[in-house]
Amino acid sequence: MTTEETAVPAGEPTIGRPGAYAKGMARRRQILDRAIEVFRERGADGTSLRRIAEAIGVSHAALRHYFDSLEQLLVAVYEHSETARHEDPDSLEPTSAVDVMVTSAVQNLEVPGLVQLYSTLVAASLESRSTEAREYFTRRFETVRTSLVERVREEQEAGDLRGDVDAARIAALLIAASDGLQIQWLLEPSIDLEGTLSEFHTLLRP
Repeated sequence: MTTEETAVPAGEPTIGRPGAYAKGMARRRQILDRAIEVFRERGADGTSLRRIAEAIGVSHAALRHYFDSLEQLLVAVYEHSETARHEDPDSLEPTSAVDVMVTSAVQNLEVPGLVQLYSTLVAASLESRSTEAREYFTRRFETVRTSLVERVREEQEAGDLRGDVDAARIAALLIAASDGLQIQWLLEPSIDLEGTLSEFHTLLRP
């Protein structure tokens, strides 16, 4: 979903087993690429490891070779989708903290199933039995907030953003607005997500 893929650094996969050799790592990427397409087409409802394996054309055993649970696979799918966006040579670097949120949210709308998946995983991370989702999203929110705080402070120092607001609070508000509006959009697609988030440009103008 949601929170600022452009603010999260790309890197090696952290969820599940990456594969011991180049062939195994390539196979893992193929599985996740296909899983993203499944979520693009079908969303995240009624999934299981076995059903996902059938949908992407691999055996259940092959899927379990890389992922121990459905939660682990779903978090890996979301992580992989973010990494793919970072590696897209056509993606443009946002120029402000607000633009980070706007760009990320608009990109998310292109894959509604992943917006739904994000919302489902964040909710699941609050449950006591959650492990992968809680660890991943706790780390992710911290990373996104830190990145946005740095951007906000840089803009304040440059005189592009009002200086009488706390950078950490603004970062938290931007994340909350982005996530909340995307949930509203899932329920009511007529929500002007891009325009609403862009109002922060006016609110934060010096």
